[in-house]
Amino acid sequence: MSGPPPRVRVGDALVQEGAISAEQLEEGLRVQRETGRMLGEVLVERGVISTAELVRALARTLGVRGCQLRHGLIDPALIKLIGPEEAERLKALPMFKVKDELTVAMAEPTSLPTIDRLARLSGCRVRPVLALESNILEFVRKYASGDVDVDAFLTSLADADVDVVERETVDEGPVSDLDRMVEGSPIVNLVNVALLTAVKGRASDIHVEPDKRGTRIRYRVDGALRDLMKPPPGMHAAIVSRLKVIGKMDIAEKRLPQEGRVRIHAEGREIDLRVSSIPTLLGEKLVIRILDKQNLRVRMSDLGFREAALEIFERVLRQPCGLVLVTGPTGSGKTTTLYSALDLLRSPETNIVTVEDPVEYQLDLINQIQVNESIGLSFARALRSILRQDPDIIMVGEIRDEETARVGVQAALTGHGVLATLHTNDAPGAVARLLDMGIEPYLLSSALNGAVAQRLARTVCPSCQTKYFPAEHVLEDAGIPHMSGRSFRRGLGCQQCHDTGFQGRIGVYEVMEVTSPVRRMIHRAAPTHELREQLRREGGLSLREEGVLLAVDGKTSLEEILRVTHSDEGEETVEVRSAA
Repeated sequence: MSGPPPRVRVGDALVQEGAISAEQLEEGLRVQRETGRMLGEVLVERGVISTAELVRALARTLGVRGCQLRHGLIDPALIKLIGPEEAERLKALPMFKVKDELTVAMAEPTSLPTIDRLARLSGCRVRPVLALESNILEFVRKYASGDVDVDAFLTSLADADVDVVERETVDEGPVSDLDRMVEGSPIVNLVNVALLTAVKGRASDIHVEPDKRGTRIRYRVDGALRDLMKPPPGMHAAIVSRLKVIGKMDIAEKRLPQEGRVRIHAEGREIDLRVSSIPTLLGEKLVIRILDKQNLRVRMSDLGFREAALEIFERVLRQPCGLVLVTGPTGSGKTTTLYSALDLLRSPETNIVTVEDPVEYQLDLINQIQVNESIGLSFARALRSILRQDPDIIMVGEIRDEETARVGVQAALTGHGVLATLHTNDAPGAVARLLDMGIEPYLLSSALNGAVAQRLARTVCPSCQTKYFPAEHVLEDAGIPHMSGRSFRRGLGCQQCHDTGFQGRIGVYEVMEVTSPVRRMIHRAAPTHELREQLRREGGLSLREEGVLLAVDGKTSLEEILRVTHSDEGEETVEVRSAA
């Protein structure tokens, strides 16, 4: 008869791994002796370590796998196998079942009597996984009471939770057999869980990837990918087929990339999905882009502009004609900034026409055109047609080539307001990019009114934010070594932010207004570094300087700003002059 598992000296393990100091361990042990509470609980509560660090340390010490429970990882129906009372008594929660193997989250995963009891109750082979007792009991009580709020779909998993607005039709034949196999099967439920969890978690994309051991589903939140679920082996083809069917794609074609669109009802609103497939060595990979209007912030004051930068940008936008460029890498929020600019400018008296690839969100009072290269409707061709539509303001989704750039510049010179995006690192670099495309300096100097460069930085999670003192080298890189005694903010990591310490994102903006001196410099094709120096002389700030001021205001961490911005050569120390 086996006795209780040996007591884990998690404190020693945390010290050995460098997660805490010996002094912090001593203080934690003192509090433990006084209160009788678990050491790990004390350390987490005092903000010394995150729950994720505690789980990892315990799991490594015990030699088992560890996890933090969250919706989407658990099949709530499985709690019936052992009953909520027994689950609470054993401090164990069934997570998912593959054939006859049941994965169970346990507070004591090395307890053989508990594992034997779970096996007898469920009739399955038990695979134990470590989770914190408080985390297990929270989910046991939530699922036992039926109080799962907006996660109610996880208890019913019915097809009605995700309605395809336009039902697909599949021709009769071999293909429809596969479709019928998928319909009414657990695949529909699994796809619904993936879609609804992503929508509720404010994800921008879902990645469905083939794996040597089956399928991996990940979703992108705040620019970072996170694991969502790992479906059982053998389901990949059926999951892909289900998504391709609702996206109106050819499920018989597995060798070529495809694209599809679908509108679904989820969480009480309509949401557009863009589905893209590509063949890989192990099978087809799908990426679903989620276009949820609820996540679209079109008010410019909500984007993250500091007051001084916003004032300059609005002044540039309100000029009656000319070219305004928004620059940055893919995924930096350029389209959202353009939509915000259009929201500022739209009115019943103004004719605004956009040409986009693709149209991401539909806006009132704006005529939006979708590029279709397959039939010859390119950006340049659409732009030429728009000029015959009596426009006041034109928005170009992206300047990709010389032809589009030339038509855009000509439109700006002939009395139209033109907004466009461009791929460059910073605002002054937009000038060099257009000159490289073949635009003559004298034309560009007359047409360009301003340029904005941007990045997206993750914001500190409000649920687990704490004060900290950055390392000296971080302050040095940020250009503020003189602020070594000042505290900044960061997140410790909690369940609300999936242990990242961040929740949501904010824009970091560098604004360059084309003043008379800058216009003269563009006319003589001045290099980027000279334009940057002139921007600094006029009081403008670089991307990194703007970001550092956001960190000083406590909206993000210094390390996050250093991650998303680059340092210009010879950049001076950031004076907090600009914050005043």
